[in-house]
Amino acid sequence: MKVTESVAGGSGRARSQRGHGEQLRGEILAAVNSLLAEWGSADRLTIRAVAKQVGIAPPSIYLHFKDKAELVWAALSDKYGDLVGRMAAAETACTAADPREPLRAQAHAYCRFALSNPGHYRLMFEVPQPAVEVSRISGHPARHVSARLRAGFLRCQEAGYALSLPVEQAAQTLWAGLHGAISLHHSLFDDESTDALLLLLSDGLIDSLVAGTPGVSPPFATAPAETAASRQIKAILSGAQQHGE
Repeated sequence: MKVTESVAGGSGRARSQRGHGEQLRGEILAAVNSLLAEWGSADRLTIRAVAKQVGIAPPSIYLHFKDKAELVWAALSDKYGDLVGRMAAAETACTAADPREPLRAQAHAYCRFALSNPGHYRLMFEVPQPAVEVSRISGHPARHVSARLRAGFLRCQEAGYALSLPVEQAAQTLWAGLHGAISLHHSLFDDESTDALLLLLSDGLIDSLVAGTPGVSPPFATAPAETAASRQIKAILSGAQQHGE
């Protein structure tokens, strides 16, 4: 006869057999993803809610995860892994001698991931996650994204391209800029007409952070009066003005 674990509400589930722990872990993570997608936030997510969704006792979750933050991070880790894998593949596929181009390729891959996987992107970066001490944030699975960007800026610097900010700050600034542009895109646009603009904005961020040629004198030239991105932005603004805004 199977031994069951009691659950809130009086329901129960067969105790996992030896060797089936990974299966239960997967069910727990799937439940977390489902609840995050349904609620749009981790605020309502509790160990008890996840346990109820899976059909197990809350203490069973603590056999796999020490707290809510670790639970959410683990549930989303495969999505961060997918993003990082795409960034790595884009960098590898870039054969340009200019070290800015592999960095640009990674930024484009980041944007394309967000455009083609808006639901996943929102769960990863737009849905509030459990707050943790600053000392723990370096363990978040998103750390692999920033690590790739830092490595890209470092290669530019080592190749003699001046940076407008220290490597760590440049990487964080690029990441923040990409995320901001993507969030605006998700919030304000509902078609593919501005997808290209998003990539142009990412290029502009990189151009503002890395000099166009090796050497330190001068690292940055005066901006042109108009670019492809500025022309598209002007066109969008002119449409807003026609609506009296």
